[in-house]
Order: sequence, then C-alpha cells, then structure tokens
Amino acid sequence: MKYNDVRLHSFGYELPPKILTSEDIERRLSPLYRRLKLPEGRLELMSGISERRLWEKGTKPSEASALAGKNALNASGIDASEIECLIFTSVSRDMMEPATASFVHKHLGLQENCLIFDISNACLGFLDGMIMLANMIELGQVKYGLLVAGETAENLLESTITELLADSGLTRKSIKSSFASLTIGSGSVALVMGNAKHNETGHKLVGGTFLANTSHIDLCQGGDMKSGSTLMDTDSEELLKRGVETAMAAWTKFKGELGWDGDSVDVFFSHQVGKAHASLLFETLALDPKKNFETLPFFGNVGSVSAPITMAIGIEKNALQSGQRAALLGIGSGINCLMLGIEW
Repeated sequence: MKYNDVRLHSFGYELPPKILTSEDIERRLSPLYRRLKLPEGRLELMSGISERRLWEKGTKPSEASALAGKNALNASGIDASEIECLIFTSVSRDMMEPATASFVHKHLGLQENCLIFDISNACLGFLDGMIMLANMIELGQVKYGLLVAGETAENLLESTITELLADSGLTRKSIKSSFASLTIGSGSVALVMGNAKHNETGHKLVGGTFLANTSHIDLCQGGDMKSGSTLMDTDSEELLKRGVETAMAAWTKFKGELGWDGDSVDVFFSHQVGKAHASLLFETLALDPKKNFETLPFFGNVGSVSAPITMAIGIEKNALQSGQRAALLGIGSGINCLMLGIEW
C-alpha cells in the first residue's frame, strides 16, 4: 500500500482538564489492596503510567473530538467549508445511532457537501481512518478531509473500580483481567489531510501495511452492560505476547512494502499500552528504543487517540523534523496491526 499525493497538514488535540494519578486509583482501591496484600505503587510500577487525563462529567466523545478538530483546522489554515470528508474513529461514541461523526459535523459547522461516517476498530480506528481518507484523496475524490477521535474513559474507570471493590471473591490471580482497564485515559486528537496537487505541505503519507490475527479475538473484550456501566476483560500477559508476535509479522511486511528498516526511520510513534509492551515490542522488532517518542507516563492508554496524539506532541517538541521519517506502529485488540510510514 503506497501513496503519491497524500499529505498531512496539521494535527490538533485537546487534553482533558482533570488529572487522575495511579496513586489516586490505588487509594480508592485500598480496601482491596489490604485484603489481597498488594503493595502500594504496584499500578504505576507495572504499567509505567503515573497519571491519566479525564474530562469533566458529562463530556461526550463528539464534544471532545470537536475541540481537537477545531484546533486542527485552525492550525492548518484550511477553512471548514473546504472539508469534504469527516471520519470519527474512536472506541467511545455518543450513542449507537446516529453516527458520532454527525454530532462532530454539527459542532464544527462543516458544509453539507461533506461525507461523514464512523470507523470502529478498537485502538486502531484513527490509523484506519488515515487509510480510508488517504484512499479517497489519492483517487481525487476529496481535496481535504478531517479525522477526529475523542476517547472518554471515565465510565470504564469508575465501573472497574466499583466492580473491584464490590467483588469479595477476587484473588491476586482473578484481578489481573481488570488491570488493563485501570491504565485507560481520556483525550482527543484530529488531523487534516489533503492532496498535494492542491496544497503541498511536504508531509507525505508514504504508505504502510496491515495484518489481522483474529485467532486471538478473545484476549481483550469489553462493552456497555445493561446497568449502564462499562467493563473490559483483558488477558494482559497473553495479549502482550500475541500482540508483539503479530507486530513482528506486520513489521516484516512493512519493511518489504516501503523498503524501510529500523535504521532508516528517525522516530516511532506507537500505540501505548504499558512500559512492558513498549520494551518487548522494540526488543522483538530489533528497533532502537531511543527512537520511541512516548507520552504513556502522563496520558496512559488513550485508545485510538494514543498513537496520533503522541505524534502531534512529538512534532510540537521537534522530535520529528523536516526531512525525517516517522513510523506509526498500531496494535489493537482483535488482534489487528497497522503500520504507516511518513516522510516529514
């Protein structure tokens, strides 16, 4: 999968105002920690996550996404009337119907002649959206498009903590399936993309590759319950192994498709799950961990927002500079893997 005319314009993002530390979570779980004799600091030690961000109560994914979308449009200098496609890509969404993209479209005041829809693929949604939009741009169907994602982790975190405190039968072993849910955070990100024939930014989406390994579809599953709460069941240890295994196969395909290798990539922006995941991923793929730009300690796992917001912040901090190459490494439950190459 390669592109000639697809260009990235500007990212935009919005950080939620509330900070929830791993220490805060453990403080709430102190009765459980005492009963199971779990050491304090375990959550941050195992995950590498010091804190994560949360929205004010009642914030909807569309509202969070619209904030990032407005920032991306302002940074790009492209008027909202020129956006011909809007794709919403989060795990979180306002409701089953209509598409959350409809609400974002209204919030941003985009034109009526704008194709809008949602893409849902766990933590890979935004990267999938980049491919879908890139295809339309390359075909000349769209001049400019906008991708948005707004994750709202509040319900999952609160439901998980409540469930853990209420379950008197939990053991050190059975609690493990809920651990990943405590690493989740909120945030929003957006990206304007366009055709080089209309506006040459020099920021080229070169191409990429994808891989599905659905034999492990049961390793991470979650959703809304009838009570209105949200819970997720994750086999973190097995998901780590199989996810990195899938990434290795995808990386081999990526190198063959683009002709790039670890030495020719200047910086990596990865979907962030935990420090153990990043360590094993870079070791297995034989990549230099110093090239991995991270936001994990301060944001946690922000679902579909993780990789793109990390890239957006990396660009702000000059981790990616003109003339350099970047690779987006996406791994999501399913298991799915998607890797994209960018020349900046």
